[in-house]
Amino acid sequence: MVDGPLLRALFRCHLWASARLMPILIANRSFEDVLKWAPLASPAPYRGLPAPYIVARVNRAVRHPWLMRDRRCLREGLLGHRFLRLAGFDPQLRFGVDPKSLQASRLSAHCWVCLNGKPVVSDSLPGMVEIYRHPATAATKVRSA
Repeated sequence: MVDGPLLRALFRCHLWASARLMPILIANRSFEDVLKWAPLASPAPYRGLPAPYIVARVNRAVRHPWLMRDRRCLREGLLGHRFLRLAGFDPQLRFGVDPKSLQASRLSAHCWVCLNGKPVVSDSLPGMVEIYRHPATAATKVRSA
């Protein structure tokens, strides 16, 4: 599909609805169920939209969260990964933890999206140790260290 006003309008409506519904649909779900929002394979109805446009629209859609305030990066990451995938890109959703928080009552975790190895939605925070990488393609295997 070619980039055009109709495609961009459809994309914005789909993103808006997904950003509003996702917090409700993933509430109290397991990590595996949450990752279903970051598909490894999908059709590409938004092929032709540039990655910077998608990232900018995702950031705009999540800038004032009412729900998931304490998990803002997860919301951004899931939406960023999902819509980059729907545009035909191969993003990676990465998760990290702050080792200093392992003994605390609440774990400090973060997620971000990379495209071609570079962060595009959020970024790793200083001191974070990457613990999981949602593969870029279904053929990619996660290797244990």
